[in-house]
This record gives sequence, structure tokens and C-alpha cells, in this order.
Amino acid sequence: MPVSPDPRESGSGNPGATNVLRIGGKGAAVAVLIFDVLKGMLPVWAAWALGVTPFWLGLIAIAACMGHIWPVFFKFRGGKGVATAFGAIAPIGWDLTGVMAGTWLLSVLLSGYSSLGAIISALIAPFYVWWFKPQFTFPVAMLSCLILMRHHDNIQRLWRGQETKIWARFKKKKKKDEPE
Repeated sequence: MPVSPDPRESGSGNPGATNVLRIGGKGAAVAVLIFDVLKGMLPVWAAWALGVTPFWLGLIAIAACMGHIWPVFFKFRGGKGVATAFGAIAPIGWDLTGVMAGTWLLSVLLSGYSSLGAIISALIAPFYVWWFKPQFTFPVAMLSCLILMRHHDNIQRLWRGQETKIWARFKKKKKKDEPE
């Protein structure tokens, strides 16, 4: 089994799917993405199935994301919480999940920056939630604040024009003897 480098020690140092995509490839990135989404989705769905009120569902979603962002077992060095927050929001409704995924995807396709897609999605998420499920607006706004805080360095790099595009790794480098 091939062993990829530890994403906390390679690339951007972030254990999220974007960094894993850059250093470990598509398969590893998809696995990270799925498990990160499930980290947020499973506790919220379980709580919803138990009849927990929207306020407590919101706190459970925030707790899942905080556990992902600051994991005890990794010396409080975790991911940025985007996929986990997406997973935590998904049980609220498929309509909301669809517009959130669409916003991220459209932002990434237009800009080429995964981080910008996450930032735009985090900024717009409370408005979408207010439109679809207003009782969850406050907890989702708190999740958005967490995500924006974790993207501080990305915002700085975007501002300076130094952020790496998501598909930069996949562009083929032409060799000197290779015809154009």
C-alpha cells in the first residue's frame, strides 16, 4: 500500500482534502473529504433522530466542527472545518445542501481557488439558512465565523496573489524537448 506524506507536515500543513489532493492524489482526497463530511453529519443526524431541538442541534454541529478544527489527539492542529461544517449542515435539508455545494463549486470553477470557494460559501451560508431554515441561522453563522477565522492565512494569500489554485498540481509541465 503506498504511503503518502503526513498532510500536517507537508504542503500547506492542513490535513484537509485540498492539501491531501495536492500531496496524495485524488483517491486520498476523496477519502478525507468523505470522512470529514461524516464527522459533521453523523452526530447531527443522530441528534435529529433523537428529537433534539434546533438550538441543541446547532451546538452539536459547532462541537463537531470545533473537534475537527482543534482535535485533542493531534495537538489541537486540525483542518479548517469546511467539509465538516458542510456535513453538519446537510441534515438540515437537501435543498440547503444543494445550494451550498453549488455555491462552492461555482466559486471554485470561476476562480480556481478552493479556499475562495470556502470563504464565499461561509459568508453566504447564514443567508441561505435564514431563507430555508431560519431556526438554524445563528449556529450556522457561528460555524461560518469559525471557518473564516481558520481561513485567515488563505485570505491574506488571496489578497497578495500568492494563493495556489486547486488544479495547479495537475497541470503538466512541458519538458524542454517536448513539442508544443
